Amino acid sequence: MAIEFIGITATQETSSSAAEQNRVDGISAQTESGVPVGPTVNPAYAARLARAHETAGFDRVLVAHSSATPDGFLVASHVLQSTTRLGVLLAHRPGFLAPTLTARAYATLDAYFPGRVAMHVITGGDDVDQARDGDFSDKVTRYRRTDDFLTVLRREWESEEPFDHDGEFYRVAGAWSAVRPAPGAVPVYFGGASDDAIRVGGKHADAYAFWGEPLDGIRERIAQVRSAAAPYGRDPRFSVSLRPIVADTEAAAWARAEAILAATQERWGTTRRTFGLDGRNAVGSQRLLDAADRGDVHDKRLWTALAKVTGATGNSTALVGTHEQVADALLDYVDLGVTTLLIRGFEPLDDAASYAGVIDLVRAGAADRAPALAG
Repeated sequence: MAIEFIGITATQETSSSAAEQNRVDGISAQTESGVPVGPTVNPAYAARLARAHETAGFDRVLVAHSSATPDGFLVASHVLQSTTRLGVLLAHRPGFLAPTLTARAYATLDAYFPGRVAMHVITGGDDVDQARDGDFSDKVTRYRRTDDFLTVLRREWESEEPFDHDGEFYRVAGAWSAVRPAPGAVPVYFGGASDDAIRVGGKHADAYAFWGEPLDGIRERIAQVRSAAAPYGRDPRFSVSLRPIVADTEAAAWARAEAILAATQERWGTTRRTFGLDGRNAVGSQRLLDAADRGDVHDKRLWTALAKVTGATGNSTALVGTHEQVADALLDYVDLGVTTLLIRGFEPLDDAASYAGVIDLVRAGAADRAPALAG
């Protein structure tokens, strides 16, 4: 069984040192417990982080998206040029760029870097962040728009002849692209936990992405997505996003986890007040908060305490332990049918390198499981 590992890219360094925290003010897109250092776009650092992921054995890195982040297409191009094998999972929020233009942008990037580009569709669960870019539609409307958007995008990728489309949100006449990816060359990943998300994702997704819920929650959600995909003849893959905190001993890993929690508690009150961040209007965030309310530790070592502090505004649940213990916990998700693991740390550069051992252990464990699962 082939397991895909996805990390995360960043264009700005962070520091967790007290000295830096005293002299630097702002919000970091990279890590809850650190502070940004230097320019928002630091090409040398972005390249170094990408190469660290490639060396560690990652398959892709996520190029995330928000109303404040640098342009993802340019960041993705820089990552791809700075590495030889590493791919990108380039996040895109439908509604701000026409689907035909988006399709050609992804297809062009794929033409320059064949097989190394994937699309992550994030419809948007935060009304405040949507409004910063001028979108005041509600979530239900946004998911209908995403459905229409992906229908046009797929046709722009696949149609060899000009086509017309007259949908609720998009109307095109004679649309056609001279640059098209090979079938399946640009897979579509999809995220969202609401009923609307599952309905639209089941229809369009090649891979459906979940945040790091307890195992029972992931089992439930896989069943929901498979049921939604079945009428369209689709059989999506599944991804889970987690924040491993690893060390040479379990005690050291938990000590590190507590230090990260303390630093996050110190910073996050100001961050949330300044930026109005709150995950409670997103179903996925609420599911993480519900798990956190039931206890700080689930299954073998899924730690949810950070979700309480951040409001679960993002990927905020961790696996805490040694490399072997964390790999074993990740394999529990593999046993449920998960084949993509998005793992990122709280010290981006150092953690990316340290995950090499976890990646090797998980891939070996998945290979051992493959014959049994096939039988």
